[in-house]
Amino acid sequence: MRTGMIALKVGMSRVFKDDGTHVPVTVLKVDGCQVISQKTVETDGYTAIQLGVGAAKAKRQTKAQRGHFAKAKVEPKKKVVEFRVPADGLVAVGAEIAPSHFVDGQMVDVTGTSIGKGFAGSMKRHNFGGMRASHGVSISHRAHGSTGQCQDPGKVFKGKKMAGHMGATRVTQLNLEIVATDDAKGLILVKGAVPGSKGGWVLVRDAIKKKHSDDLPFPAKLKGEAVGEAPAEVEAPSEVVAEADAGEVKE
Repeated sequence: MRTGMIALKVGMSRVFKDDGTHVPVTVLKVDGCQVISQKTVETDGYTAIQLGVGAAKAKRQTKAQRGHFAKAKVEPKKKVVEFRVPADGLVAVGAEIAPSHFVDGQMVDVTGTSIGKGFAGSMKRHNFGGMRASHGVSISHRAHGSTGQCQDPGKVFKGKKMAGHMGATRVTQLNLEIVATDDAKGLILVKGAVPGSKGGWVLVRDAIKKKHSDDLPFPAKLKGEAVGEAPAEVEAPSEVVAEADAGEVKE
């Protein structure tokens, strides 16, 4: 098991193949993904590494946070996440992981916070069919109908699909393909859509339900180690990349 990475969802674009067909991709930007600390069995009871991305202002950090970053000798980070790894998968503190940590063609799982939809009815939230459009139904065409049984049990069971708050939850999209990476620009292109809105943080990990090849960089691909050239056919959206470079992100 390798460590994952923290990335910023920039937007969607497309990559053209040699035969002229195009592949829709989501552009993820990696801004200085560094190892902040290590968790070991001797000190913490488990093994993991703590990663941080994005430059944050030191004056907006608490005294404890400033001391934590100073101990690792790294700049304050906007987003900090832990990734569980085995003992042989630990990475040195202060090391910066490159986007080419993920190999072209491999499958990954992407976790993010879905776009909030507010209060939604049962038809939109759970894909209910609704009631009849006519013949006896009045006003309640989009209602969810009965929610319980008779006097016994005389209650609505927990977890019943009903109208309520939709979205703004942690969602993981499984088995997405890595189309290309660019270490120079700090970009990861993932085939298809990933959870969340533009400017939101996402976590990228090796797909847990797929078998990976043995040539994946282990324990991680660090920045500056045999950096390859970016694919010529990559068409990154310039306007959304500019927004990410300007720091217009959601915390």
